Amino acid sequence: MQTSYSVARIRDAERQALASGRRLMPLAGAAAARFVAARAGPQAPVLAVAGPGNNGGDALEAATLLRAMGRDVRVLLPAGAQGLPADAARAHAGWVAAGGATLSVPEPGFVPGLVIDGLFGIGLNRPLGAGWQALVDTVNGWGVPVLALDVPSGIDADTGKALGRPIRARWTLSFIARARGLAHAPADVLGESHVDTLGVAMPEEGGA
Repeated sequence: MQTSYSVARIRDAERQALASGRRLMPLAGAAAARFVAARAGPQAPVLAVAGPGNNGGDALEAATLLRAMGRDVRVLLPAGAQGLPADAARAHAGWVAAGGATLSVPEPGFVPGLVIDGLFGIGLNRPLGAGWQALVDTVNGWGVPVLALDVPSGIDADTGKALGRPIRARWTLSFIARARGLAHAPADVLGESHVDTLGVAMPEEGGA
């Protein structure tokens, strides 16, 4: 049984790591890129779907590294780059500097071989808006493998409740620690649950 933690405790561990000078987003992006490279064929086009927060930054970092590996990677950034937090904005700048193109809507007729879900992560606490729900429905409609970063988008990370129709992931890769809501999320939404601590220690007592 994997130990799981509240979003507040994961955020606290994240803040402490950042305060000590650790840059976590590049580490998360590298972990996601390694995960994808080990599971997607070298010719499979990858679509990184990046949301408006730091989860999107993780997806952008992963996309940049996969592109450097010679992979066919595209980025979908529906909300645009203007409002991204500082670290995610740096990740976006790195993607652009590497020659990556950023889409605002899915390309007509394009179906990727694998999707990186970097829409909301542990930050979602309200129902998906109509535009986001339509995008999630499109991704689910493709029927391709999805790697969700932290939490499948559309799931409340603390409770596991669906906030709309969530992304159906084949794998969920949690960073730092597993959010407690994943213990209650439907198996066909969560997929296989994996954790990469990014070298950040969580206290053992009081989990779950």
